[in-house]
Amino acid sequence: MPARSLSPSRLAEELSQWYRDNARDLPWRHPQFHDRFGAWGTLVSEFMLQQTPVTRVIPHLAAWLERWPTPTAMSRATPAEVVQQWANLGYPRRALWLHRAAVEITERHGGEVPRDVDALLALAGIGDYTARAVATFAFGDRHPVVDTNTRRVIARALDGRSQPGPAARRDLVAMAALLPEGDAASAVFNAAVMELGAVVCTSRAPRCDRCPIADSCAWVAAGRPDTGDDRPRQARYEGSDRQARGAVLRALRDSPDAVVPADAVIHDWADAAQRDRAIDSLVADGLIEAVDESFRLPR
Repeated sequence: MPARSLSPSRLAEELSQWYRDNARDLPWRHPQFHDRFGAWGTLVSEFMLQQTPVTRVIPHLAAWLERWPTPTAMSRATPAEVVQQWANLGYPRRALWLHRAAVEITERHGGEVPRDVDALLALAGIGDYTARAVATFAFGDRHPVVDTNTRRVIARALDGRSQPGPAARRDLVAMAALLPEGDAASAVFNAAVMELGAVVCTSRAPRCDRCPIADSCAWVAAGRPDTGDDRPRQARYEGSDRQARGAVLRALRDSPDAVVPADAVIHDWADAAQRDRAIDSLVADGLIEAVDESFRLPR
């Protein structure tokens, strides 16, 4: 059975109304959150949400913004304090990038997160998604905001594919063509598509019976075929170098002396070569420092 034809304006209307009725109650969606932390709160939340579940981010975000409620406040912190505060959020290079971005915002923009997408892209650790998310959700400007969830919804609803392809610039073009007129309507629609992908049009177990646009979805109309997935696969965490890196950082964060002798850093790790690789890569990334045959968090 062919999918019901749905114009971009009708698609935006239906998804946006669904979002208003069903959006999750998340801290960064509250007006008081923006009143208190402004664009900085949005920027911090977007850094933390990269490849990390919402449920893990919420308590860390609150603690982070209580400690550093502005970019200027965070710019005065040491890298060690930032890595320590990042705790177990994963991908700890994000903590250093966020710290560098805070310093850059303080030095280049007088402590105010810039509104311009190009100015945001010039900050450490910020790519296409984060720059446009801040410009759209913090400042209310009209931009296409595309994350993994957005790409999956577009791939299924419009292209009839079970999974999106690797991220590409054409994704921004595809989303831009769907945006409704008006800044406020555009922001709601961006959030609605991401929300649909996060809670309904999920990667492994989509709940098409709850989807507000299922009867206009090309993938559903085709019988939900498995069209393959050509995106790069993430390596398994258990037993990986990532796990070893996390163990090294945890050992340094938990050390009461702040400095740990080289032979005591996860000394009981089963794979000594992997342990050494993890330490070397963390030093190269600036996440730990070597000091007199010992290691510590950066200062």
